[in-house]
Amino acid sequence: MSKNREGWGMGFLLVFFPEEEDHNQTQKNNNFSFFSPSSSIKRTNSFNLIHKAQSTISICLLLVFTTLLLFTLSTLPSAATTSAAALRLYGAPRRNLRQFPSPSPSPSSLPHALQGMGTLYRRGTRAMNDVVVAHAHDSLSLSELKLFLRLFFRSSLASKSDLLLIFPSKTAKLNNLILQEHDSFFKLLTQYNSTHNFSHSTTSFDFTPFTKMSKKERESGEPIWGQKTRTNHSEKGGPGSNRVSYGSVVSFDVDELDPENSLSGFVDHVPMSLRRWACYPMLLGRVRRNFKHVMLVDIKDILLLGDPLGRVRSHSPESVILKMATNQNNSGKHGKKNSVKTELVQKNPVHPGIVMGGSRGVRRLSNAMLTDIVRASIQHKKKKNSVAESGIFNQLVGNDYALKNVNLIVSTESLHEMSSLGGSGSKSGSQLFTMNYGLIRRGNSNLDVVNSMVMKHICSYPIDAAVYSDCL
Repeated sequence: MSKNREGWGMGFLLVFFPEEEDHNQTQKNNNFSFFSPSSSIKRTNSFNLIHKAQSTISICLLLVFTTLLLFTLSTLPSAATTSAAALRLYGAPRRNLRQFPSPSPSPSSLPHALQGMGTLYRRGTRAMNDVVVAHAHDSLSLSELKLFLRLFFRSSLASKSDLLLIFPSKTAKLNNLILQEHDSFFKLLTQYNSTHNFSHSTTSFDFTPFTKMSKKERESGEPIWGQKTRTNHSEKGGPGSNRVSYGSVVSFDVDELDPENSLSGFVDHVPMSLRRWACYPMLLGRVRRNFKHVMLVDIKDILLLGDPLGRVRSHSPESVILKMATNQNNSGKHGKKNSVKTELVQKNPVHPGIVMGGSRGVRRLSNAMLTDIVRASIQHKKKKNSVAESGIFNQLVGNDYALKNVNLIVSTESLHEMSSLGGSGSKSGSQLFTMNYGLIRRGNSNLDVVNSMVMKHICSYPIDAAVYSDCL
């Protein structure tokens, strides 16, 4: 009986105190391990291997998950891309879905134009053979820039060439103005395209050059500015496609093209009229393989109305055409590269604000001009005289030896001036656009008078008046 009670008590202890058995078992295991060291080492090594394997697998899984997450985030379309695509889809007719420029980006998000330099305002539809390099003076006002841009965008030259602007320094106001004029150009194309029963009595904007392209022009490839985009052949349009053609719009600071201000060692204060010549070697050198024809133009003094490069395209790459600054009564259109040219230049100077020709000829002329600026600066520094661009330029034009590798053509057809039109009404503005002037010199004409004359003419047409806020 006492034995049964003792057994029941032990059972009771086993039920309520099971750890005693575990403790005993652990003690036995320890005793066994004490007498079997090899088994303990094997078990420890096995545990370490399993732990390392689990850690390695966990790290690999974490890396795979992180890679998949980053890939997913990178492939998601951005909000800007989505909104731009939606605007193209619903803001323009479906049959011309990819024919018109997208709305301008904000000034803070403007991309670089070329190799981390410059600013890209608008990427054109194709690679152009011509480029207009327009420089701004230090005293250029926003109204003068606005007038130049508006007339350029409305000209046929905008459908065949890129526009490259050179500024002393860029500001937010300049960027905003360029983007505003680009938006007006975009609206003008859209309005013109959506109006099927238009006539020349309803608009003064000639839309034909923007749709008339040869097969070679359609297959000319992408512009050099900005990042390249992948497009399908169907998007570019076939031979019968009505795709619109327009050039890119970019700008550079002089500090980007002439970072060391190379003329500062020769001239105390380097004006923009001289420093621009120090910018051309780097600029024209980088794009020499991309453009066949180049125009150097002064934004402040020259207005582009048509396609003055039309005369250049039939000449050699070494050819350069210059314009007389004053009126001439000569019957010929062009002077030859001989003593007659030198005599013409001595009597009537050429205008340095407009230079156009083959890319090779313009590049050689600009290099020679930079050399002459340095030479003249050294000479004038000894005499303590100031250096004038016009004097150096005309002296260079009369130097046949300095330009022996340039086929220089001095046009005896002088630049037309705004003052010759007279008046400030819409009739004078109509004469400005109907006289087939490729370009015209603003000269000393009052800017407000010129703006009034141009806008009165533009606003007299319903389609144009609906585009520009100046007409409202």
